[in-house]
Amino acid sequence: MPGGPPPWAARAHQRDGGHPLATPARVAIVGTGNIARYHLQALRELPGAAEVVAAADTDQDRLAEFCAEHDVPQPYQDLAGLLAGAKPELVHLCTPPGLHVQQALACLAAGSSVLAEKPPALSLRELDRLASRGPGAPWFAAVFQHRFGSGARRLRQLAGAGVLGRPLLAVCHTTWFRDQAYFDVEWRGRWDSEGGGPTMGHGIHQLDLLLSVLGDWAEVSAIARRQARRMETEDLSLAHVTFTSGAVASVINSVLSPREETYLRFDFERATVEVTHLYGYGDEDWRITPAPGCAEAVLPAWRAGEAGVRSGHRAQFAEVLGCLAGGVPPPVTLADSRRTLSLAAGIYAAAFAGGPVRPADLGPGSPFYARMDGNGVPW
Repeated sequence: MPGGPPPWAARAHQRDGGHPLATPARVAIVGTGNIARYHLQALRELPGAAEVVAAADTDQDRLAEFCAEHDVPQPYQDLAGLLAGAKPELVHLCTPPGLHVQQALACLAAGSSVLAEKPPALSLRELDRLASRGPGAPWFAAVFQHRFGSGARRLRQLAGAGVLGRPLLAVCHTTWFRDQAYFDVEWRGRWDSEGGGPTMGHGIHQLDLLLSVLGDWAEVSAIARRQARRMETEDLSLAHVTFTSGAVASVINSVLSPREETYLRFDFERATVEVTHLYGYGDEDWRITPAPGCAEAVLPAWRAGEAGVRSGHRAQFAEVLGCLAGGVPPPVTLADSRRTLSLAAGIYAAAFAGGPVRPADLGPGSPFYARMDGNGVPW
């Protein structure tokens, strides 16, 4: 590669007896809006793991304010300049969703790995463009931070070990509130720039957590409505999902709910496990209710599980940076992201085309492979 080896190459060889050297990763942030501040704060809470060396934004005033406020040394007007000048090992994409894939491809071509905000792409076709590069460094990963809190990790461990028995039923409700002004921002509530409404932009975090616990989905039936907001996309969707395990789930994605809540419930043969929060959970937000006669088997295992880590950007970034230092792919692979994105596509296909949808129905021959609104919406 012109100008020397790609940014990831040096880190892949920074080994001493099999252990990575303690040098901070060179990180850049692209897009300096509100979500970028959460990224930077989370990175700063991991001292020694990362150094934010640069930022880029097309809004020069916002970029200057961000860099001054957070002591980011190198501001760039565009991504190409940042990649050439700062040579980051990892780029955090905090830009609108419609930009993610093209920006990610540019980063990967320059040798920089990518961590992209949700949704990682606007469609399955776009995500498959990234996957067509093949495995290996540099890599692409998506921000799905709710997998990484200790409550979810404990639940997955117990479910995987069979302690809870077979999964039977789940509830996954994202009942949030966004007023009309929120959607009056130019790129929001549009199929071509955001990919969808709350199913893609809000509930997708909970969909990802649901799938990380229950595994592959097999069939979905759904409705989607534009009930109250003036925009192209839905502001509400409801779905019934069947999983390959035989478990079934009820899913709601809403931005019309004045009393906001995020609620997931998993009913297994031997226990119900629930979490109620809004934008991030701690251990105190989880509850377990053993089935009659199962308390002695279930409760000690639950209490002995992982603890102490809130869900959020910090928890995921710690793992991502650890993988970067170790020269191994990070969690939330492209395959993980595709499974989550395919369920979102399935919800839209079932709602707009009518009738149940299976993953095999969402291949390149389907209009919902290329766009989440398929051939168009009914309103």
